[in-house]
Amino acid sequence: MNTQKQLAEIHHSGKSYVIYKSKKGFDLYTNFSEKIILNNKNVNSFLNKKYKNKQKNTDLFIGFFGYELLNNLINVKIPKQKNTNFPKGIFYKPEKKIKITNKLKYKSERNFKANKFKININKKSYVKIFDKFKKKIKSGETYQIKICTKYKTKSKIDPLDFFSRLSQTNLAPEAFMIRDKNYSIISCSPENLITKKGSDISTKPIAGTVKKTKTLNKFKALNYFKKNLKETKEHNMIVDMERNDLSKICKVGSVKLSKQKIVEEYKDLFHYVSLIKGKLKKNINNIDIIKAMMPGGSVIGCPKINTLNLLNNQERENRNIYTGSFGYIKFNGDMRFNIIIRSILNFNNISEISVASGVVVDSNAKHEFNENYIKAKALIDLFK
Repeated sequence: MNTQKQLAEIHHSGKSYVIYKSKKGFDLYTNFSEKIILNNKNVNSFLNKKYKNKQKNTDLFIGFFGYELLNNLINVKIPKQKNTNFPKGIFYKPEKKIKITNKLKYKSERNFKANKFKININKKSYVKIFDKFKKKIKSGETYQIKICTKYKTKSKIDPLDFFSRLSQTNLAPEAFMIRDKNYSIISCSPENLITKKGSDISTKPIAGTVKKTKTLNKFKALNYFKKNLKETKEHNMIVDMERNDLSKICKVGSVKLSKQKIVEEYKDLFHYVSLIKGKLKKNINNIDIIKAMMPGGSVIGCPKINTLNLLNNQERENRNIYTGSFGYIKFNGDMRFNIIIRSILNFNNISEISVASGVVVDSNAKHEFNENYIKAKALIDLFK
């Protein structure tokens, strides 16, 4: 049986499964023997637990850490917010892995139409928050901060249909999908936060976005970023912060910029990207890595702790998965995690898409508000 048919059978059987973008296609994980629902009390024991590595390709846990959980791990408290009671994190132990080496080709027999999306912060409210944070930047409390907006609609969806179409129109290197009994996540995340193999570790911060046009190609986009003071400042600050985060867990002098300020192309936009690598110190364990690197600085702002506190005191609604991390931890200690952005969470038949743009001293409120919509558009279009 070919892998596309296997995928369709698993999907129609109602089984839970996870798909993660690989170098040559996708990896499908299913037949879960364990499902660990994380909370603030059990996350430490989960990360500290040692497992016997049998060298099987299913010797791993795959899943996600939500934003709130990651804040709690680094002792950043979140005031009471509007909450949907979605789990703070979930990890699965698969017993089956299937490699899908070509494009996903699944189309639902049903049409899933959504109501109009509602935004939780309109332009007027956004400008107020923007101006407030601009003052915080000028007073030195933060240098860059990301204002989150959330788009919501009531809808049932077929996650595999959505993910298949998304992968054909806007395939991203950190794309993933989870289908479980009571929720699904579809993501075209472009950003890798952690890739660890042995003592080698890397992170690939993205900071800088410009909308694609008929006249704007990759070369022109690179020139735009280089000449744009705001985008350059934002990128440099995030790269410095990610280097600092890596330096906490890496050998002195080993943290290096491997690729600096390149452009990556996506369906509706271009991104400004760098790659940073390092060598881990001895006796660094899973929890040390997670606490040093998460939440990812490029989607928060800097300095990280101060900025998290400012955001958390401003936001009235729980972020759930947004700016958390999805990926896997292998029994041998290797791991790969993304930053959860460009994602749809469908829970209790409510779909939510969260996006954010960076505010620095040179930012323009109207531009940043519009940038948020550009980031959400590829996902909103799936509902049409």
